[in-house]
Amino acid sequence: MIGSDAIVKCLEKEGVTTLFGYPGVAICPFFNSILKSTIESILVRSEQNAAHAASGYARVTGKPGVCVATSGPGATNLITGIATAYADSIPLICITGQVDSKLLGGDVFQEADITGAAESFVKYSYLVKNAADIPAIMKEAFHIATTGRKGPVLIDIPIDIQNSPVSGFKYPETVNMRTYKPTVKGHRVQLRKVISELEKAKRPVILAGGGVILSGAVKELREFSHKYGIPVVTTMMGISSMPSDDDLYFGMIGNNGRDYANYAITESDLLIVIGARIADRAVSSPDLVAKDTVLIHIDVDPAEIGKNVGPTIPIVGDIRHIFNDLAKEDAECDFTPWVEKLSAKRLSAHPRRSPRKSYVDPAAFVTALSQRLGDNDIYVADVGQNQMWSCMYYVSKSGRFLTSGGMGTMGYSIPAAIGAKKAHMDRTVVAVCGDGSFQMSMNELATMVENNIPVKIVVFNNGYLGLVREYQHNTYNANYSMVSLGSVPDLSRIAAAYNIPFVRMKNGKDMDKVIDGFLADKGCALMECMLDPMDTVK
Repeated sequence: MIGSDAIVKCLEKEGVTTLFGYPGVAICPFFNSILKSTIESILVRSEQNAAHAASGYARVTGKPGVCVATSGPGATNLITGIATAYADSIPLICITGQVDSKLLGGDVFQEADITGAAESFVKYSYLVKNAADIPAIMKEAFHIATTGRKGPVLIDIPIDIQNSPVSGFKYPETVNMRTYKPTVKGHRVQLRKVISELEKAKRPVILAGGGVILSGAVKELREFSHKYGIPVVTTMMGISSMPSDDDLYFGMIGNNGRDYANYAITESDLLIVIGARIADRAVSSPDLVAKDTVLIHIDVDPAEIGKNVGPTIPIVGDIRHIFNDLAKEDAECDFTPWVEKLSAKRLSAHPRRSPRKSYVDPAAFVTALSQRLGDNDIYVADVGQNQMWSCMYYVSKSGRFLTSGGMGTMGYSIPAAIGAKKAHMDRTVVAVCGDGSFQMSMNELATMVENNIPVKIVVFNNGYLGLVREYQHNTYNANYSMVSLGSVPDLSRIAAAYNIPFVRMKNGKDMDKVIDGFLADKGCALMECMLDPMDTVK
């Protein structure tokens, strides 16, 4: 056995069945060893997309995604995908090849200090210096990536270490890291305070973030909300933690959220923030949380608690464990008047849009598409105007809504959808993107076709980088700079080049029928929706 064999053996021990990558000389020993394994390697068309695909895989399985790249530009191309995963707390194992360890520091061909370059975007990184250390390093990497606040771990392996002999391979059964002991259980005294404040409250609200989904606590959130009749709002990353038709769900908060969701936050006397960082996109100003509001902040990462808004009751721990402990408590409370008031606000909300009928209304399209998806299907939104419309008008059931929240990385949806589909071939997976973000990752159409991963892709085409154009319109008096995408490429020819069925929707006529046909096809499909170039997010 050599080092590269040991890496593969460790992946097998961790139950890895799929990885996404792009080869090069410095990682060739690994890809040669993978041929002896049952692990499937998916060749993407850009290293960044290997990380995005691994992210999509991780988010729908709860297991760490694995991506692999070579040294130099292969590794540096991976950084944006790593940073995207780090911002949204997605567990990844990122393996990079490196030049011969004796040449490190010599600025040789395709040498890059990837552990140094990625330091700000990983939970931890390793530069492997001895092949005998590989089992312990791999075990630690998986442990770090999947415990506490989840995130990416980077393992950089020089080519000579991959080719070095490994004797007496033994994969550790346990991990005991003296300096890494994440808190799981919430403090008992703090949990009792939650129940006490709940009994005193008149207008409580739960703000659910992406941490609820990451911890696998969706069921527990819904049960806790219904046990006491507490209204729930979400951040962008918390979308799909509550079904849209739940009477206690009042939508997404923030600048592009629902007015009645933001009203619930500002009028609450008890705000329970769960698995959310309370960043500027969700709560644009700490003043939106009233000074007399009791703020309970629950998060597995102690660094997030109090970072932007000071909590009255901080609780550090895994959200699922905390919900299970809270379920053992009982509080006497009735919030019916408060829920009725919020329900009335929701019913009286005015329509935001008056779209031009000669184009597709993206809001109506997102609603119709998500309504027609199966209960457990997966919707992946890209970044830009398409993301805002998706967040505002997506109809949540029991499936998943994925997007890039913390980093806002354009080009995320198609590779992430590939990863999600590979994990769940029995579910329909739809990627919704703009014409700008589509052109950032349309090369992955080849990955879909060559690996028989049938993702449905919707492109909102308005000929612009829409969100930037909208910002320039409002901020610079419509002085547009570097936002026009023109009229190319012809997406029908792109689809034909990859032998993918194509449909173009010019307006809202027969929208439901067209969507039904688009989803009915079992293979890959590409739909282009023609949007009003001057349409705005609302």
